[in-house]
Amino acid sequence: MSTEARLDALTSWHADWRGLKVAVLGLSVTGFSVADTLAELGADVLVLSESATDEYERLLPVIGARFELGSLAVVPDALTDFAPEVIVASPGFPPSHPVIRWAQESGVALWGDVELAWRVRDKVVRSDGTPAEWMLITGTNGKTTTTQLTASLLVEGGLRAAPCGNIGIPVLDAVRDPSGFDVLVVELSSHQLWYLGQSAAAGELFPYAAVCLNLADDHLVWHGSAEAYRDAKAIVYRNTRVACVYNKADEATRRMVEDADVIEGARAIGFDLGIPGPSDLGVVEGLLVDRAFHEDRARSALELTTVADLQSAGLAAPHIVQNILAASALARSLDVAPAAIHAALQKFHLDAHRIQVIARYDGVTWVDDSKATNPHAAASSLRAYPGAVWIVGGDLKGVDIADLVADVGATARAAVVIGVERASVIAAFQRHAPAVPVFEVEADETGHVMNRVVEIAAGIVDDEGTVLLAPAAASFDQFASYADRGHRFAEAVRDWIDRGSTDDTGRSKPAH
Repeated sequence: MSTEARLDALTSWHADWRGLKVAVLGLSVTGFSVADTLAELGADVLVLSESATDEYERLLPVIGARFELGSLAVVPDALTDFAPEVIVASPGFPPSHPVIRWAQESGVALWGDVELAWRVRDKVVRSDGTPAEWMLITGTNGKTTTTQLTASLLVEGGLRAAPCGNIGIPVLDAVRDPSGFDVLVVELSSHQLWYLGQSAAAGELFPYAAVCLNLADDHLVWHGSAEAYRDAKAIVYRNTRVACVYNKADEATRRMVEDADVIEGARAIGFDLGIPGPSDLGVVEGLLVDRAFHEDRARSALELTTVADLQSAGLAAPHIVQNILAASALARSLDVAPAAIHAALQKFHLDAHRIQVIARYDGVTWVDDSKATNPHAAASSLRAYPGAVWIVGGDLKGVDIADLVADVGATARAAVVIGVERASVIAAFQRHAPAVPVFEVEADETGHVMNRVVEIAAGIVDDEGTVLLAPAAASFDQFASYADRGHRFAEAVRDWIDRGSTDDTGRSKPAH
Protein backbone atom coordinates (compact mmCIF):
# COMPACT_ATOMS: atom_id res chain seq x y z
CA MET A 1 0.00 0.00 0.00
CA SER A 2 1.34 3.45 -0.88
CA THR A 3 1.93 6.01 1.85
CA GLU A 4 -0.86 8.19 0.45
CA ALA A 5 -3.34 5.32 0.47
CA ARG A 6 -2.36 4.38 4.00
CA LEU A 7 -2.84 7.92 5.27
CA ASP A 8 -6.20 8.14 3.54
CA ALA A 9 -7.28 5.08 5.54
CA LEU A 10 -6.32 6.60 8.88
CA THR A 11 -9.69 8.15 9.73
CA SER A 12 -10.46 6.30 12.96
CA TRP A 13 -8.89 5.57 16.31
CA HIS A 14 -9.41 1.92 15.41
CA ALA A 15 -7.48 2.09 12.12
CA ASP A 16 -4.02 0.54 11.87
CA TRP A 17 -1.60 3.27 12.98
CA ARG A 18 1.11 0.81 14.00
CA GLY A 19 4.58 1.68 12.79
CA LEU A 20 3.52 4.92 11.06
CA LYS A 21 6.59 7.16 11.08
CA VAL A 22 5.56 10.54 12.48
CA ALA A 23 7.77 13.49 13.32
CA VAL A 24 6.26 15.88 15.88
CA LEU A 25 7.54 19.47 15.81
CA GLY A 26 7.49 21.29 19.12
CA LEU A 27 7.08 20.10 22.69
CA SER A 28 4.57 22.46 24.22
CA VAL A 29 1.33 21.18 25.71
CA THR A 30 0.05 20.68 22.16
CA GLY A 31 3.15 18.85 20.98
CA PHE A 32 3.08 16.50 23.93
CA SER A 33 -0.60 15.70 23.39
CA VAL A 34 0.24 14.77 19.78
CA ALA A 35 3.18 12.58 20.79
CA ASP A 36 1.19 10.90 23.55
CA THR A 37 -1.73 10.15 21.22
CA LEU A 38 0.45 8.75 18.45
CA ALA A 39 2.45 6.62 20.86
CA GLU A 40 -0.78 5.19 22.26
CA LEU A 41 -1.83 4.36 18.71
CA GLY A 42 1.41 2.47 18.11
CA ALA A 43 3.06 4.91 15.73
CA ASP A 44 6.83 5.37 15.54
CA VAL A 45 7.23 8.86 17.01
CA LEU A 46 10.17 11.28 16.86
CA VAL A 47 9.73 14.61 18.64
CA LEU A 48 11.96 17.53 17.65
CA SER A 49 12.02 20.75 19.63
CA GLU A 50 14.32 23.63 20.44
CA SER A 51 13.18 23.61 24.07
CA ALA A 52 11.44 21.31 26.53
CA THR A 53 10.29 21.30 30.11
CA ASP A 54 11.89 18.72 32.38
CA GLU A 55 8.51 17.02 32.78
CA TYR A 56 7.87 16.51 29.08
CA GLU A 57 11.44 15.49 28.36
CA ARG A 58 11.22 12.88 31.13
CA LEU A 59 7.85 11.56 29.97
CA LEU A 60 8.64 11.07 26.28
CA PRO A 61 10.67 7.86 26.71
CA VAL A 62 8.07 6.61 29.17
CA ILE A 63 5.34 6.81 26.51
CA GLY A 64 7.67 5.32 23.90
CA ALA A 65 8.64 8.39 21.84
CA ARG A 66 12.13 9.48 20.87
CA PHE A 67 13.32 13.05 21.38
CA GLU A 68 15.81 15.32 19.64
CA LEU A 69 16.56 18.61 21.39
CA GLY A 70 18.29 21.24 19.32
CA SER A 71 18.07 24.02 16.77
CA LEU A 72 15.50 23.78 14.00
CA ALA A 73 16.80 26.82 12.14
CA VAL A 74 17.89 24.33 9.48
CA VAL A 75 16.45 20.91 8.75
CA PRO A 76 18.22 18.58 11.20
CA ASP A 77 19.85 15.35 10.09
CA ALA A 78 17.78 13.51 12.69
CA LEU A 79 14.64 14.42 10.75
CA THR A 80 15.88 13.52 7.30
CA ASP A 81 17.41 10.26 8.59
CA PHE A 82 14.08 9.39 10.21
CA ALA A 83 12.29 9.87 6.85
CA PRO A 84 8.83 10.58 8.30
CA GLU A 85 5.63 9.72 6.49
CA VAL A 86 3.82 12.50 8.38
CA ILE A 87 4.93 15.65 10.15
CA VAL A 88 2.59 17.00 12.83
CA ALA A 89 3.60 20.57 13.63
CA SER A 90 2.71 22.66 16.64
CA PRO A 91 0.91 25.84 15.54
CA GLY A 92 3.89 28.03 16.37
CA PHE A 93 5.72 26.88 13.22
CA PRO A 94 4.93 29.37 10.39
CA PRO A 95 4.70 28.45 6.70
CA SER A 96 8.09 30.08 6.14
CA HIS A 97 9.86 27.85 8.66
CA PRO A 98 12.68 25.80 7.08
CA VAL A 99 11.28 22.49 8.32
CA ILE A 100 7.78 23.28 7.04
CA ARG A 101 9.16 24.27 3.64
CA TRP A 102 11.21 21.06 3.57
CA ALA A 103 8.10 18.99 4.30
CA GLN A 104 6.17 20.64 1.49
CA GLU A 105 9.02 20.33 -0.99
CA SER A 106 9.62 16.70 -0.01
CA GLY A 107 5.99 15.68 -0.31
CA VAL A 108 5.73 14.68 3.35
CA ALA A 109 2.16 14.91 4.67
CA LEU A 110 1.82 17.97 6.92
CA TRP A 111 -0.79 17.87 9.67
CA GLY A 112 -1.67 19.94 12.68
CA ASP A 113 -2.95 18.60 15.98
CA VAL A 114 -6.55 19.44 15.02
CA GLU A 115 -6.47 17.23 11.95
CA LEU A 116 -5.06 14.35 13.99
CA ALA A 117 -7.80 14.87 16.58
CA TRP A 118 -10.51 14.80 13.89
CA ARG A 119 -9.13 11.56 12.46
CA VAL A 120 -9.28 9.82 15.87
CA ARG A 121 -12.40 11.52 17.22
CA ASP A 122 -14.21 8.18 17.55
CA LYS A 123 -12.04 6.93 20.44
CA VAL A 124 -14.90 7.75 22.81
CA VAL A 125 -18.41 7.83 21.35
CA ARG A 126 -21.86 8.86 22.48
CA SER A 127 -24.63 6.48 23.44
CA ASP A 128 -25.73 6.27 19.79
CA GLY A 129 -22.25 5.13 18.76
CA THR A 130 -21.26 8.40 17.07
CA PRO A 131 -18.43 10.75 18.09
CA ALA A 132 -19.03 14.18 19.57
CA GLU A 133 -20.17 16.97 17.30
CA TRP A 134 -17.65 19.76 16.70
CA MET A 135 -18.37 23.48 16.75
CA LEU A 136 -15.54 25.66 15.44
CA ILE A 137 -14.82 29.22 16.61
CA THR A 138 -12.30 31.65 15.22
CA GLY A 139 -11.90 35.39 14.69
CA THR A 140 -9.29 38.04 15.27
CA ASN A 141 -10.79 38.77 18.69
CA GLY A 142 -13.23 37.23 21.14
CA LYS A 143 -12.45 33.58 20.36
CA THR A 144 -11.78 32.43 23.90
CA THR A 145 -14.70 34.30 25.43
CA THR A 146 -17.08 32.95 22.80
CA THR A 147 -15.73 29.42 23.20
CA GLN A 148 -16.27 29.56 26.95
CA LEU A 149 -19.71 31.10 26.51
CA THR A 150 -20.79 28.48 23.99
CA ALA A 151 -19.68 25.60 26.19
CA SER A 152 -21.47 27.15 29.18
CA LEU A 153 -24.71 27.56 27.23
CA LEU A 154 -24.56 23.99 25.96
CA VAL A 155 -23.93 22.58 29.43
CA GLU A 156 -26.81 24.60 30.86
CA GLY A 157 -28.91 23.13 28.08
CA GLY A 158 -28.17 19.61 29.28
CA LEU A 159 -25.39 18.66 26.86
CA ARG A 160 -21.95 17.37 27.78
CA ALA A 161 -19.72 19.99 26.19
CA ALA A 162 -16.02 20.81 26.45
CA PRO A 163 -14.13 23.93 25.36
CA CYS A 164 -10.82 23.00 23.78
CA GLY A 165 -8.23 23.91 21.16
CA ASN A 166 -6.48 27.26 21.17
CA ILE A 167 -8.19 28.03 24.48
CA GLY A 168 -5.39 26.03 26.17
CA ILE A 169 -6.85 22.51 26.31
CA PRO A 170 -5.53 20.44 23.38
CA VAL A 171 -8.27 18.99 21.21
CA LEU A 172 -6.60 15.60 21.50
CA ASP A 173 -7.00 15.67 25.28
CA ALA A 174 -10.73 16.31 24.87
CA VAL A 175 -11.08 13.57 22.24
CA ARG A 176 -9.35 11.05 24.52
CA ASP A 177 -11.22 12.02 27.69
CA PRO A 178 -12.84 8.75 28.81
CA SER A 179 -15.93 10.55 30.15
CA GLY A 180 -16.88 11.52 26.60
CA PHE A 181 -18.77 14.55 25.31
CA ASP A 182 -21.76 15.39 23.17
CA VAL A 183 -20.09 18.49 21.73
CA LEU A 184 -16.55 19.78 21.46
CA VAL A 185 -16.37 23.58 21.22
CA VAL A 186 -13.08 24.09 19.41
CA GLU A 187 -11.32 27.44 19.42
CA LEU A 188 -9.04 27.68 16.38
CA SER A 189 -6.26 30.16 15.77
CA SER A 190 -5.34 31.26 12.27
CA HIS A 191 -2.21 29.12 12.65
CA GLN A 192 -4.23 25.97 13.32
CA LEU A 193 -6.55 26.81 10.44
CA TRP A 194 -3.61 27.22 8.07
CA TYR A 195 -2.53 23.68 8.90
CA LEU A 196 -6.07 22.46 8.25
CA GLY A 197 -5.73 24.08 4.84
CA GLN A 198 -2.89 21.65 4.08
CA SER A 199 -5.12 18.63 4.75
CA ALA A 200 -5.79 15.92 2.23
CA ALA A 201 -9.46 15.08 1.73
CA ALA A 202 -9.29 12.31 4.34
CA GLY A 203 -8.27 14.82 6.99
CA GLU A 204 -10.87 17.50 6.31
CA LEU A 205 -13.23 18.46 9.12
CA PHE A 206 -17.01 18.39 8.82
CA PRO A 207 -18.16 20.56 11.73
CA TYR A 208 -21.75 20.84 12.91
CA ALA A 209 -21.47 24.64 13.08
CA ALA A 210 -18.79 27.29 12.75
CA VAL A 211 -18.25 31.01 13.30
CA CYS A 212 -15.69 33.63 12.38
CA LEU A 213 -16.41 36.45 14.82
CA ASN A 214 -14.55 39.23 13.04
CA LEU A 215 -11.51 39.92 10.90
CA ALA A 216 -8.77 42.52 11.24
CA ASP A 217 -5.07 42.48 10.43
CA ASP A 218 -3.10 40.32 12.84
CA HIS A 219 -0.25 37.80 12.76
CA LEU A 220 0.89 39.22 9.43
CA VAL A 221 4.51 38.21 10.03
CA TRP A 222 3.44 34.58 10.62
CA HIS A 223 1.17 34.40 7.56
CA GLY A 224 3.13 36.68 5.26
CA SER A 225 0.22 38.91 4.21
CA ALA A 226 -3.25 40.08 5.18
CA GLU A 227 -4.69 38.01 2.33
CA ALA A 228 -3.08 34.81 3.61
CA TYR A 229 -4.37 35.55 7.12
CA ARG A 230 -7.89 36.08 5.77
CA ASP A 231 -7.73 32.88 3.71
CA ALA A 232 -6.69 30.88 6.77
CA LYS A 233 -9.58 32.24 8.82
CA ALA A 234 -12.06 31.39 6.05
CA ILE A 235 -11.18 27.69 6.32
CA VAL A 236 -13.30 27.56 9.49
CA TYR A 237 -16.49 27.36 7.40
CA ARG A 238 -15.35 24.57 5.08
CA ASN A 239 -17.70 21.57 5.07
CA THR A 240 -20.00 23.05 7.74
CA ARG A 241 -23.14 20.95 7.95
CA VAL A 242 -25.76 22.98 9.84
CA ALA A 243 -24.96 26.61 10.75
CA CYS A 244 -22.42 29.11 9.40
CA VAL A 245 -22.59 31.95 11.92
CA TYR A 246 -21.16 35.29 10.79
CA ASN A 247 -20.90 38.89 11.95
CA LYS A 248 -23.27 41.13 9.98
CA ALA A 249 -21.22 44.15 11.05
CA ASP A 250 -18.06 42.64 9.52
CA GLU A 251 -18.33 42.34 5.76
CA ALA A 252 -15.33 40.01 5.56
CA THR A 253 -17.09 37.29 7.56
CA ARG A 254 -20.17 37.46 5.35
CA ARG A 255 -18.01 37.03 2.25
CA MET A 256 -16.29 34.05 3.87
CA VAL A 257 -19.66 32.35 4.27
CA GLU A 258 -20.73 33.20 0.74
CA ASP A 259 -17.52 31.74 -0.67
CA ALA A 260 -17.40 28.65 1.56
CA ASP A 261 -17.90 25.11 0.29
CA VAL A 262 -20.43 23.80 2.80
CA ILE A 263 -22.71 20.79 3.05
CA GLU A 264 -26.03 21.27 1.30
CA GLY A 265 -28.60 22.55 3.75
CA ALA A 266 -26.20 24.51 5.93
CA ARG A 267 -27.70 27.88 6.90
CA ALA A 268 -26.05 31.30 7.10
CA ILE A 269 -26.89 32.81 10.50
CA GLY A 270 -26.04 36.47 11.09
CA PHE A 271 -25.58 38.41 14.32
CA ASP A 272 -24.96 42.03 15.23
CA LEU A 273 -26.17 44.67 17.67
CA GLY A 274 -29.01 45.80 15.41
CA ILE A 275 -32.51 44.56 14.73
CA PRO A 276 -32.24 41.02 13.39
CA GLY A 277 -33.66 39.68 10.15
CA PRO A 278 -35.45 36.31 9.94
CA SER A 279 -32.19 34.30 9.98
CA ASP A 280 -30.34 36.45 12.50
CA LEU A 281 -29.77 37.15 16.18
CA GLY A 282 -29.65 40.74 17.38
CA VAL A 283 -30.88 43.37 19.82
CA VAL A 284 -34.34 44.97 19.94
CA GLU A 285 -35.18 47.60 22.55
CA GLY A 286 -32.75 46.24 25.10
CA LEU A 287 -33.55 42.57 24.42
CA LEU A 288 -31.17 40.02 22.88
CA VAL A 289 -33.35 37.96 20.55
CA ASP A 290 -33.25 34.98 18.20
CA ARG A 291 -35.02 35.13 14.83
CA ALA A 292 -33.01 32.31 13.29
CA PHE A 293 -34.04 29.19 15.21
CA HIS A 294 -37.70 30.00 15.72
CA GLU A 295 -40.67 28.54 13.83
CA ASP A 296 -42.38 31.92 13.59
CA ARG A 297 -39.19 33.83 12.78
CA ALA A 298 -40.84 35.75 9.95
CA ARG A 299 -43.09 37.59 12.41
CA SER A 300 -41.56 37.32 15.89
CA ALA A 301 -38.43 36.59 17.90
CA LEU A 302 -37.46 34.62 20.99
CA GLU A 303 -36.04 36.59 23.93
CA LEU A 304 -32.69 35.25 25.18
CA THR A 305 -31.74 37.85 27.80
CA THR A 306 -31.72 41.60 28.37
CA VAL A 307 -28.99 44.19 28.17
CA ALA A 308 -29.90 45.19 31.73
CA ASP A 309 -29.26 41.64 32.96
CA LEU A 310 -25.95 41.59 31.12
CA GLN A 311 -25.04 44.92 32.68
CA SER A 312 -25.61 43.44 36.13
CA ALA A 313 -23.37 40.49 35.22
CA GLY A 314 -20.58 42.72 33.85
CA LEU A 315 -21.19 41.51 30.29
CA ALA A 316 -22.69 44.56 28.59
CA ALA A 317 -19.65 45.91 26.71
CA PRO A 318 -20.67 45.97 23.02
CA HIS A 319 -18.04 43.50 21.84
CA ILE A 320 -18.97 41.08 24.65
CA VAL A 321 -22.64 41.33 23.64
CA GLN A 322 -21.58 40.35 20.12
CA ASN A 323 -19.72 37.34 21.55
CA ILE A 324 -22.87 36.39 23.47
CA LEU A 325 -25.00 36.58 20.32
CA ALA A 326 -22.53 34.40 18.40
CA ALA A 327 -22.41 31.83 21.20
CA SER A 328 -26.18 31.87 21.46
CA ALA A 329 -26.49 31.20 17.73
CA LEU A 330 -24.25 28.15 18.07
CA ALA A 331 -26.19 26.90 21.09
CA ARG A 332 -29.57 27.50 19.46
CA SER A 333 -28.43 25.48 16.44
CA LEU A 334 -28.41 22.52 18.85
CA ASP A 335 -31.82 23.45 20.27
CA VAL A 336 -30.62 24.85 23.60
CA ALA A 337 -33.67 26.58 25.08
CA PRO A 338 -33.72 30.39 25.52
CA ALA A 339 -34.33 29.92 29.25
CA ALA A 340 -31.13 27.88 29.53
CA ILE A 341 -29.18 30.60 27.71
CA HIS A 342 -30.54 33.25 30.07
CA ALA A 343 -29.67 31.13 33.12
CA ALA A 344 -26.14 30.41 31.89
CA LEU A 345 -25.42 34.08 31.25
CA GLN A 346 -26.42 34.98 34.79
CA LYS A 347 -23.59 32.74 36.04
CA PHE A 348 -20.91 33.49 33.44
CA HIS A 349 -17.76 35.44 34.29
CA LEU A 350 -15.16 36.83 31.91
CA ASP A 351 -11.58 35.65 32.16
CA ALA A 352 -8.96 37.77 33.85
CA HIS A 353 -7.34 40.39 31.60
CA ARG A 354 -10.45 40.75 29.44
CA ILE A 355 -11.91 44.23 30.18
CA GLN A 356 -11.45 43.36 33.85
CA VAL A 357 -12.08 46.16 36.33
CA ILE A 358 -9.23 45.67 38.79
CA ALA A 359 -9.85 48.67 41.02
CA ARG A 360 -12.02 51.70 41.63
CA TYR A 361 -10.34 54.28 43.81
CA ASP A 362 -10.84 58.00 44.37
CA GLY A 363 -13.28 58.14 41.46
CA VAL A 364 -10.94 56.44 38.97
CA THR A 365 -11.67 53.07 37.34
CA TRP A 366 -8.68 50.92 36.41
CA VAL A 367 -9.34 48.38 33.63
CA ASP A 368 -7.08 45.51 32.57
CA ASP A 369 -7.64 44.42 28.97
CA SER A 370 -4.14 43.09 28.47
CA LYS A 371 -5.65 40.41 26.24
CA ALA A 372 -6.29 43.13 23.65
CA THR A 373 -3.19 42.11 21.72
CA ASN A 374 -4.13 43.66 18.39
CA PRO A 375 -5.72 46.92 17.16
CA HIS A 376 -9.15 45.38 16.58
CA ALA A 377 -9.43 44.26 20.21
CA ALA A 378 -8.11 47.56 21.52
CA ALA A 379 -10.66 49.46 19.42
CA SER A 380 -13.48 47.53 21.12
CA SER A 381 -12.09 48.44 24.53
CA LEU A 382 -11.72 52.11 23.67
CA ARG A 383 -15.30 52.22 22.44
CA ALA A 384 -16.43 50.68 25.72
CA TYR A 385 -14.43 53.28 27.69
CA PRO A 386 -14.36 56.53 25.68
CA GLY A 387 -12.18 59.25 27.15
CA ALA A 388 -9.91 56.81 29.00
CA VAL A 389 -6.22 57.25 29.63
CA TRP A 390 -4.97 54.60 27.22
CA ILE A 391 -1.94 52.42 27.94
CA VAL A 392 -0.78 51.19 24.53
CA GLY A 393 2.19 49.52 22.85
CA GLY A 394 4.35 46.42 22.71
CA ASP A 395 5.19 44.09 19.83
CA LEU A 396 2.89 45.13 16.97
CA LYS A 397 3.43 41.85 15.04
CA GLY A 398 3.82 43.66 11.73
CA VAL A 399 0.49 45.50 12.04
CA ASP A 400 0.22 49.25 11.41
CA ILE A 401 -1.46 50.96 14.36
CA ALA A 402 -2.22 54.17 12.46
CA ASP A 403 -5.83 53.29 11.58
CA LEU A 404 -6.60 52.45 15.20
CA VAL A 405 -5.25 55.79 16.39
CA ALA A 406 -7.11 57.66 13.66
CA ASP A 407 -10.41 55.84 14.24
CA VAL A 408 -10.71 55.75 18.03
CA GLY A 409 -7.38 56.85 19.52
CA ALA A 410 -8.38 60.47 19.20
CA THR A 411 -11.12 59.88 21.79
CA ALA A 412 -8.56 59.03 24.49
CA ARG A 413 -7.89 61.48 27.32
CA ALA A 414 -4.16 60.72 26.91
CA ALA A 415 -1.90 57.89 25.81
CA VAL A 416 0.85 56.23 27.84
CA VAL A 417 3.10 54.38 25.38
CA ILE A 418 5.15 51.30 26.29
CA GLY A 419 7.01 48.57 24.41
CA VAL A 420 9.77 48.16 21.88
CA GLU A 421 7.82 49.83 19.07
CA ARG A 422 7.07 53.07 20.91
CA ALA A 423 8.31 55.21 18.05
CA SER A 424 5.70 53.81 15.67
CA VAL A 425 2.90 54.43 18.15
CA ILE A 426 4.04 57.96 18.95
CA ALA A 427 4.35 58.76 15.24
CA ALA A 428 0.79 57.53 14.67
CA PHE A 429 -0.50 59.95 17.32
CA GLN A 430 1.53 62.80 15.83
CA ARG A 431 -0.04 62.18 12.42
CA HIS A 432 -3.59 61.23 13.33
CA ALA A 433 -4.39 62.48 16.84
CA PRO A 434 -2.04 65.40 17.59
CA ALA A 435 -4.35 66.82 20.27
CA VAL A 436 -4.00 63.74 22.48
CA PRO A 437 -1.20 64.10 25.08
CA VAL A 438 1.28 61.22 24.70
CA PHE A 439 3.63 60.02 27.44
CA GLU A 440 6.47 57.62 26.68
CA VAL A 441 7.68 55.10 29.27
CA GLU A 442 10.92 53.22 28.86
CA ALA A 443 11.78 50.10 30.84
CA ASP A 444 13.91 50.84 33.89
CA GLU A 445 17.10 49.01 34.71
CA THR A 446 15.11 46.07 36.10
CA GLY A 447 13.00 45.80 32.96
CA HIS A 448 9.83 46.90 34.79
CA VAL A 449 7.53 49.57 33.41
CA MET A 450 4.14 49.33 35.11
CA ASN A 451 4.86 51.28 38.29
CA ARG A 452 5.90 54.25 36.19
CA VAL A 453 2.94 53.76 33.85
CA VAL A 454 0.47 53.81 36.75
CA GLU A 455 2.08 56.89 38.31
CA ILE A 456 1.79 58.79 35.03
CA ALA A 457 -1.78 57.65 34.38
CA ALA A 458 -2.87 58.56 37.90
CA GLY A 459 -1.47 62.04 37.41
CA ILE A 460 -3.42 62.78 34.24
CA VAL A 461 -6.70 60.86 34.51
CA ASP A 462 -9.81 62.99 34.91
CA ASP A 463 -11.98 62.79 38.01
CA GLU A 464 -14.42 59.89 37.58
CA GLY A 465 -12.28 58.79 34.63
CA THR A 466 -10.83 55.48 33.48
CA VAL A 467 -7.33 54.16 32.95
CA LEU A 468 -7.38 51.43 30.33
CA LEU A 469 -4.64 48.90 29.60
CA ALA A 470 -5.47 47.83 26.02
CA PRO A 471 -2.06 47.55 24.39
CA ALA A 472 -3.08 46.61 20.81
CA ALA A 473 0.13 44.61 20.73
CA ALA A 474 1.71 41.37 21.85
CA SER A 475 3.50 41.31 25.19
CA PHE A 476 6.63 39.26 24.61
CA ASP A 477 8.89 42.27 24.10
CA GLN A 478 8.73 43.16 27.81
CA PHE A 479 6.63 40.51 29.55
CA ALA A 480 6.32 36.75 29.75
CA SER A 481 2.76 36.84 28.37
CA TYR A 482 -0.32 39.04 28.16
CA ALA A 483 -1.31 37.59 31.55
CA ASP A 484 2.02 38.62 33.05
CA ARG A 485 1.53 42.11 31.62
CA GLY A 486 -1.92 42.29 33.19
CA HIS A 487 -0.71 40.97 36.54
CA ARG A 488 2.07 43.55 36.67
CA PHE A 489 -0.38 46.31 35.85
CA ALA A 490 -2.74 45.17 38.62
CA GLU A 491 0.12 44.95 41.10
CA ALA A 492 1.27 48.45 40.21
CA VAL A 493 -2.27 49.79 40.64
CA ARG A 494 -2.58 48.13 44.05
CA ASP A 495 0.80 49.52 45.08
CA TRP A 496 -0.25 53.00 44.03
CA ILE A 497 -3.54 52.73 45.94
CA ASP A 498 -1.70 51.46 49.02
CA ARG A 499 0.55 54.51 48.90
CA GLY A 500 -2.50 56.74 48.55
CA SER A 501 -3.17 59.26 45.82
CA THR A 502 -0.70 62.12 46.14
CA ASP A 503 0.46 64.96 43.97
CA ASP A 504 4.00 63.60 43.62
CA THR A 505 3.03 61.32 40.73
CA GLY A 506 6.00 62.46 38.72
CA ARG A 507 4.01 63.73 35.80
CA SER A 508 6.02 63.42 32.61
CA LYS A 509 6.36 65.84 29.78
CA PRO A 510 4.33 64.55 26.83
CA ALA A 511 6.28 62.96 24.00
CA HIS A 512 4.76 65.51 21.65
